[in-house]
Amino acid sequence: MAIATKRRQSYEGVAVAVPVTVPYERYSTRTAHWFLGRAVDALVQSSGIGKDQIDGFCVSSFSLAPDTAVGLTQHLGLSPRWLDHVPTGGASGVMCLRRAARAVQSGDADIVACVAGDTNHVDSFRQTLGAFSNFSRDATYPYGAGGPNSVFAFITANYMRTFGATREDFGRIAVDQRTNALKNPHAMFKKPLTLEAYMAARPISDPIHLFDCVMPCAGGEAFLVMSEERARDLGLPHALVHGAIERHNAYADDPIMVRGGWRMDRDDLYAQAAVQPSDIDFVQTYDDYPVIVMMQFEDLGFCEKGDGPAFTRANTMTHDGSFPNNTSGGQLSAGQAGAAGGFLGMTEAIRQLTGAAGERGVPDAQLGLVAGFGMVTYDRCLCTGAVILGLPAVVATLDFEGSHGMLASILVWF
Repeated sequence: MAIATKRRQSYEGVAVAVPVTVPYERYSTRTAHWFLGRAVDALVQSSGIGKDQIDGFCVSSFSLAPDTAVGLTQHLGLSPRWLDHVPTGGASGVMCLRRAARAVQSGDADIVACVAGDTNHVDSFRQTLGAFSNFSRDATYPYGAGGPNSVFAFITANYMRTFGATREDFGRIAVDQRTNALKNPHAMFKKPLTLEAYMAARPISDPIHLFDCVMPCAGGEAFLVMSEERARDLGLPHALVHGAIERHNAYADDPIMVRGGWRMDRDDLYAQAAVQPSDIDFVQTYDDYPVIVMMQFEDLGFCEKGDGPAFTRANTMTHDGSFPNNTSGGQLSAGQAGAAGGFLGMTEAIRQLTGAAGERGVPDAQLGLVAGFGMVTYDRCLCTGAVILGLPAVVATLDFEGSHGMLASILVWF
């Protein structure tokens, strides 16, 4: 007997607002709780809502342990009726948004605070790496390797052999992101980066060199999820969710990762939003290493698999270029504040669509795509996700008379 597949509810009517960044610090003796608390306080101050109005809470953090989201509610004096803890690192921003959106649509919460943050000091970073994944630890420690650099060197070298990518191809991504970061007051890196300097940087783990690696730091990112109606009533600049996907353990039969779960579900993503890749005005890719950015260009449908190198040669990826990518500078130039790196693309996309990106604003941007990527083990990443955000509709009163001599109002999409 055939089982009918239930049609998924759209994300219509869900808004994201109030992008918050807790300024990054290279090292900090403060705990993750402090950075997460600062993020919640900034949400309250920036939105004008009371802390007691936050009735949904979604958290991602690597260094919050032994606490989870529920421990943080006591620490911060919150009393939500909906709660989630999403330990998926770079994919957590998209996944928190998806879960919060469904909570709002079902009435389980009215205003959800999505918050990510981590501290960074020598011991916290060592503990995170040591406990990150049994699979990764067992595969690398016997050989004297550990941490993400050697893992991504393995993935990058395989991609280069398979598709003919060069270090210059990856360098164009890093250089253009640095250009974007110079206009981001929150970015950790403040000096221009040239392709020549990228190529001359010291090797870390062949073929990975210095500027292929994110710089760990401490900090936080956050945003609010609510209904479009509530955002309008509160007078909050906001963007709307047009579609979202996530996938775990995709293409498990590939010996080494050369494609991610975005590829499995991208047609669904664009169908939800009723758009094509060519309609997207900017992209915020997860960028722990440039090879993963290139995979996203391919797997999200902006070019074919294996054409990523040619795509980077043909496009300028600055905020004012032919293909704006990681307009904040991304983690490669803004820094990676632990799990907050998974929220960086989301807060930047909201800023772009609400006119809060300042000098790095993408001209006339109406649609943005945010991709997430998290929990790399040894030869692949397990979690991927993506969301399409867009500008809301506004009611504009046009200066003409209707058939009864009265001014008429029409709905105009921007």
